[in-house]
Amino acid sequence: MQKKEEHGEAIAKSMFEMAKLKVPIISIVIGEGSSGGALAIGVANKVFMLENAIYSILSPEGFSSIMWKDSSRVEEAAEKMKLTAKDLLELKVIDKIIKEPKEETKECFDKITNDIKKDIISTISELNKKTREEIVEDRYNKFRNMGEFKILNKEKEKC
Repeated sequence: MQKKEEHGEAIAKSMFEMAKLKVPIISIVIGEGSSGGALAIGVANKVFMLENAIYSILSPEGFSSIMWKDSSRVEEAAEKMKLTAKDLLELKVIDKIIKEPKEETKECFDKITNDIKKDIISTISELNKKTREEIVEDRYNKFRNMGEFKILNKEKEKC
């Protein structure tokens, strides 16, 4: 079994190698993207996410247990973690939310898969207009500009 340090190093190496690829990368979160592997799929030119999926490097249960030593605070943890498609779009972690129908029928499944197929085709077409160097640079800039930083204490602004 691989040690935690080796696992983390493997993820970091994967991210480093992905960042250098000179071809477009599109990641799609369709269920629960979590653990260290969630970091790796974020190194993409475009990240799409089904509206009811979640995406985070840690489960709300894990966050709650680590933060408060109380796994019952899972709902509070999920809110603080900002792991919903809506939250992640606002934070620029993902680029698009793929709407999901209310019903779970074969027709609805076919519609979602067709919508995803159209998004992939149009995105590849858009990205193929860029040079290899632009693809790498866009991916780098996208990754660097994710999230938001807020100073919570006015006193810290003076430093």
